[in-house]
Amino acid sequence: MENILEVKDLNVYYGVIHAIKDISFHVGKGEIVTLIGANGAGKTTTLQTVTGLIPARSGKVTYEGKDISKTPGYKLVGQGIAHVPEGRRVFADLSVYQNLMLGAFTRKDKAETEQTLQMVYDRFPRLLERKEQRAGTLSGGEQQMLAMGRALMSKPRLMLLDEPSMGLSPIYVNEIFDIIQKINADGVTVLLVEQNANKALAIANRAYVLETGKIVLEGDAHELMENPQVKAAYLSE
Repeated sequence: MENILEVKDLNVYYGVIHAIKDISFHVGKGEIVTLIGANGAGKTTTLQTVTGLIPARSGKVTYEGKDISKTPGYKLVGQGIAHVPEGRRVFADLSVYQNLMLGAFTRKDKAETEQTLQMVYDRFPRLLERKEQRAGTLSGGEQQMLAMGRALMSKPRLMLLDEPSMGLSPIYVNEIFDIIQKINADGVTVLLVEQNANKALAIANRAYVLETGKIVLEGDAHELMENPQVKAAYLSE
């Protein structure tokens, strides 16, 4: 399988704190790959470094065979990478429709953008119902859908999702994970950071376990679900 993303020997510092320690991982085209780990393990930092929001001290990030280690985040959107940040970050005072259209800011073809908008509304019917509503008045689950819909508006080939189920009710959590699988079935590769290890491993092809900035385990997601170490640390009810 061809890799869409390769991360090699990545090191990231916050001042003197060595947050990411020499990590390497890859994401194959068409896969769902998840990074799991406790709070503060370095999962969000890893995603932010991949998408150019935080500079790496050393190491290399390759996307579709090109070195993007020094590429600023805003340029990556036009290259087919979308990042749905932790905490959703919707524009509260703008309408649902305006938020979605901001996701398409790199696209020039109006007709194609309109087609993508219809696809997003098909995937998230609730956003169509609420398209004139201010984003800040949506529930947490609806805001998460909006953040994902906005990312899809850029027509990504790779989507990075940071804690999509955080703070959501169980019903919305199930719905969000169903949608991630559908997005993936539509041909978008997914790199997922998620504290709900049960849910993440259930939909992923492969997984990496991060502990204090290091990858300590990796493998087939379903096999990791059965791993006693993973069960004890992350899957206890």
